[in-house]
Amino acid sequence: MSADLPIRKIIHVDMDAFYASVEQLDHPELKGKPIAVGGGGKRGVVSAASYEARKFGVKSAMAGNLAAKLCPELIFVKPRFERYGEISKKIRKIFFEYTDLVEPLSLDEAYLDVTENKKGNPSASLIAQDIRERIFTELGLTASAGISINKFIAKVASDYNKPNGQKTVNPEEVLPFLEELDIRKFYGVGKVTAEKMYQLGIFTGADLKQKSLEFLEEHFGKSGAYYYEVVRGIHRSEVKPNRIRKSLAAERTFSENLSSEVFMLEKLDHIADEVARRLAKSKVSGKTVTLKIKYSDFTLQTRSKTLPYFISEKALILETTKELLYQEKLQNSVRLLGISLSNLNTETEKKPEAKTVSVQLKFEF
Repeated sequence: MSADLPIRKIIHVDMDAFYASVEQLDHPELKGKPIAVGGGGKRGVVSAASYEARKFGVKSAMAGNLAAKLCPELIFVKPRFERYGEISKKIRKIFFEYTDLVEPLSLDEAYLDVTENKKGNPSASLIAQDIRERIFTELGLTASAGISINKFIAKVASDYNKPNGQKTVNPEEVLPFLEELDIRKFYGVGKVTAEKMYQLGIFTGADLKQKSLEFLEEHFGKSGAYYYEVVRGIHRSEVKPNRIRKSLAAERTFSENLSSEVFMLEKLDHIADEVARRLAKSKVSGKTVTLKIKYSDFTLQTRSKTLPYFISEKALILETTKELLYQEKLQNSVRLLGISLSNLNTETEKKPEAKTVSVQLKFEF
């Protein structure tokens, strides 16, 4: 680790099978049973799976029909995102009782910087334990946590003792921990990258650490420097509260493929309505409209147009989307359409600075 980097106390809290656990909480008859949130119907995709379903190999982003084959007893449940959002707000309220440096990644996970905290507790491990106990006592749900000196290691550690567990990687344990780590466990190393690393003889953190910066940049481009640093315990990203949204989108997957632009315009009208509603709720507007098209053969195409002014009204979003739809001939029948607005007016706002404290290597975790 670099001696000039401040040692922080970072907690990554990750709810256990969040959507599925909420459904089991609200519907006691589903407790102990394999359930999948979403995934119903011929074209459905699993949003989340209970641990009972995961034992059969069911996981998020899996096609519903495949999930049903793997687990014949699987129960499909319609997602209720408003309910998940309601509980997520209660969880975050607990977080903010310990620190204002909270960076949500999604409804079910967040980073907390507790280097200095509202409880005056020097132990990040005890804070994490307290937070998990409160989530269970007050909301009836379990969470796992990872605790370490930076966001990268904390996130990797939170997956170690799932479900309903936590792992602390103390400053002096960071390098041995990373060297023994399977390369697939490194956050930011996906399936394709892992396969490429295997071909290069990289299977663990120790193997990765042996490669030079030049070697990693040659084979992995800009990501090479990231891999070079994280395996040495260096991750410079601070916990950023109030993360500034870069884009806002909505999309729909259809039960039957669409081959006529007329039918697509009808669907895009509903999608544009949803995007406009979300923009109004977030009180933002944007300049760049992007149309996302996924064809029946699963190839993906995006078409974008940047306007000279900010928009948020449905009529303007839909008008621009129509232009993009007719911009060129469709390559095939369509199974998914999406609209996103980026280049938002939030991007010009000043980002809040997270307070950091430089401390000695040996301190209570």
